[in-house]
Amino acid sequence: MAARRAMSAAARAPYIHANALVLGDKGVLLRGPSGSGKSALTLALISRYQSQGEFARLVGDDRVRVEALNGRLIARPHPAIAGMIEIRGHGLSRVETEAACVLRAIVDIRTPDDPPSRLPDAAEKSASLHAIALPRLCTEGCSDVSVARIIFFIQSIATI
Repeated sequence: MAARRAMSAAARAPYIHANALVLGDKGVLLRGPSGSGKSALTLALISRYQSQGEFARLVGDDRVRVEALNGRLIARPHPAIAGMIEIRGHGLSRVETEAACVLRAIVDIRTPDDPPSRLPDAAEKSASLHAIALPRLCTEGCSDVSVARIIFFIQSIATI
């Protein structure tokens, strides 16, 4: 009965417009509007981690299924584009991936016309999906500053 409930919950979990990746031992969900730099930021973060000898992999680019299982959020890629990432100006490319990850943080990419708060309040520092709250960071686009902010944020999260 519990297995049937878990399967039906997974079947109902919709795909969202986001990227999921693993940085070190933490799963991260990158959300933002189309063209905000999610894929470029994903590639930059993976490259930075790997260049420092740390583990980093893509889980899913552009469409990710997020489901709640046993009090944790699990991210999986859309099967039609699993193992692929868009490189603007180049097209789709194959990259090493993980089949799933436990999400530990959410990063929302904001646009210049809707920048993140300079000093966010407590409510802005977390986000909930499927009634599970995770630490949240808002940053602007894909830049070296955003990469540095995200790395600092991810490294500051205590392992749950």
